[in-house]
Amino acid sequence: MSFSVEEVRKDFPIFKREINGHSLVYLDNAATTLKPKQVVDVISEHYLMGTSNVHRGIHTLSAQATDAYEEARKTLASYINSPSEKNIVFTTGTTASINLVAQSYATNFLKAGDEIVITELEHHSNIVPWQMACEKNSAILKVVPILEDGSVDFEAFKDIVTSNTKLISMNYVSNSIGVINPVEEVIALAKSVGAKVCIDAAQAAAHMAIDVQALDCDFLALSSHKMCGPTGMGLLYGKEELLEMMPPLNGGGDMIKEVRFEKSTWNDVPFKFEAGTPHIAGVIGFAAAAKYIQSLGFENIQKQEEHLYELAKKELEEIEGLVFFGTSKKKVALFAFGFPGVHPSDLGTIMDQYGVAVRTGHHCTQPLMELFKVPGTTRASFAFYNNDDDVYRLKAAILKAKEFLL
Repeated sequence: MSFSVEEVRKDFPIFKREINGHSLVYLDNAATTLKPKQVVDVISEHYLMGTSNVHRGIHTLSAQATDAYEEARKTLASYINSPSEKNIVFTTGTTASINLVAQSYATNFLKAGDEIVITELEHHSNIVPWQMACEKNSAILKVVPILEDGSVDFEAFKDIVTSNTKLISMNYVSNSIGVINPVEEVIALAKSVGAKVCIDAAQAAAHMAIDVQALDCDFLALSSHKMCGPTGMGLLYGKEELLEMMPPLNGGGDMIKEVRFEKSTWNDVPFKFEAGTPHIAGVIGFAAAAKYIQSLGFENIQKQEEHLYELAKKELEEIEGLVFFGTSKKKVALFAFGFPGVHPSDLGTIMDQYGVAVRTGHHCTQPLMELFKVPGTTRASFAFYNNDDDVYRLKAAILKAKEFLL
């Protein structure tokens, strides 16, 4: 289909807002994406006309809600090319998905001396769960360094991964500096030593097509709100044989087959991991977001975002004294930057006065900020609905802030 960014922007009513007397320039997409009316309408329709619980009712509303809920599972399985909807476990987001793997798989199937490998690029949600798992079973957490341009040091990766490595967990795309990681090569490396791989795809899902069968990863986690869907919603993809062997993390309704005081038995995969009443509207909205992105086409999305990246790179590099973090050539349209001696929050606060929304701070990557020797950065992250004017307004806001702060 043809792609017109100005037509796409009409799907997002928030662009009609003014912030501090200026039209909104939203460049905080790595934190959360905006929601198109097509997604909001589906959620609203469910609450207004289709509210009911799922799986446990024989009346029409319950049957229709169940059908919509399970059809959404199929839609999202297709979105990442999962071989079956049975591989899709609904969670509250990427953080919960990674914790599920850490607490149900790593804690139960790794032993003392086994190794889990992550990288210096990871979000806290891909560090802390593994630390907790290692503390429980005396496994060892190893960290792969990055190169000066922010890319993973793959030679070091090959040295760190050994026959003791049982699990590798890494992000597909860095939320902090936008680097696209060599996940295919890492998965191949893992297979050479018999290790499992968990991919944090939160920052990839809205920017590129994901094919779990082609990747042949063991687990993959992503969040709805990073891809134009509702917050508090995500999924974990897992290979069926792994999900089958993993014990449930939470107990309650819907995750059981039978409950007796003496012993209870668990429901089939994926339901044994989905205790209690689920976020039904969230799941339906999640699927609507996937359909919306697919309707635009990843080829169109990538073309638009690559254009924005090249334009922004050209414009921002003209700003004297601006320092960039993560200069690898293999990136999504995300820029982490700052001025020496200027706190990122001060920079971001002034930019907000001109209607430009960016993220400031450590971006849940404190170890990475320590590596860069800064308290944090200012981050501008683009999406397919951003336009050229957003780039020029970003540059102008940075220059205004520079004039005030330096």
